[in-house]
Amino acid sequence: MTPSLSPDQVHQLQGWTDRSETLHDTATLAPARGLAATLDIDPAPLQDGATLPPLWHWLYFLPQAPHSQIGPDGHPRRGGFLPPVPLPRRMWAGSQLRWEPGNPLRLGEAQQRRSRIASVEHKAGRSGEMVFVKVEHTVSNAHGTALVELHDIVYRHAARPGEPAPAGVPAEADAPWQQPWLPDPVMLFRYSALTFNGHRIHYDRSYTQQEEGYPGLVVHGPLIATLLLDLVRRHAPGRELASFQFRAQRPTFDGHPMRVNGAPSADGRSVRLWAQDTDAFLTMSASADFV
Repeated sequence: MTPSLSPDQVHQLQGWTDRSETLHDTATLAPARGLAATLDIDPAPLQDGATLPPLWHWLYFLPQAPHSQIGPDGHPRRGGFLPPVPLPRRMWAGSQLRWEPGNPLRLGEAQQRRSRIASVEHKAGRSGEMVFVKVEHTVSNAHGTALVELHDIVYRHAARPGEPAPAGVPAEADAPWQQPWLPDPVMLFRYSALTFNGHRIHYDRSYTQQEEGYPGLVVHGPLIATLLLDLVRRHAPGRELASFQFRAQRPTFDGHPMRVNGAPSADGRSVRLWAQDTDAFLTMSASADFV
């Protein structure tokens, strides 16, 4: 496949490397209680001073572009902090997170997030043209660094008529930990609202099918990652995480049962995690390490 981005365009995009921005926010209770309701979790323990559950920092430091600056896909128009990649499909491909021991993020506290473009990489092959952007987020509170996250974003070409769906890899059949979920439009809408995510693939069915070529509404990658750590909460309550990483493997669509799975290590210090769709294909792989 002939690349559509010229070497000069790629060089220009790579000029975004090391750009940074710093945001300030307060971990208020309302978003956390809203996510608890979405996941059927008792909100009573969510009080000021309580530890913020892992990955729930995604409820804060939200992009708030004016409506006049929103692009046709519902995302803010390209440019600004993130490089203006001209490929139309954008996906959160994965993250690697490390929590600082002894300094958890807490509800009610003021926090700061410094974000830096760590790398911009262009690839073209049989699967099409892609640009990978890695962003480093450092979240701090009054005591210093609490969390460092490397966030992987991938940009891809538009869907082509008759383009086959990505090949599926069968998920492991058995897991000691299992939890079924049925992602429906209400769950996806509520998560989009909680994270101020305007990407239309999560709530606009006609756009999703006609413009991006998906068969249904796409379940948010970070929502699936959150469900994986919710599985850890259910089976290892009280255990503190040192690190977590996940990689999206295949889209998951609304209206079809899915399942999150876990297999703890023999020594109990880590757990392998994965999600599967209604056809038992692997949709996300992950791992977590305990303190």
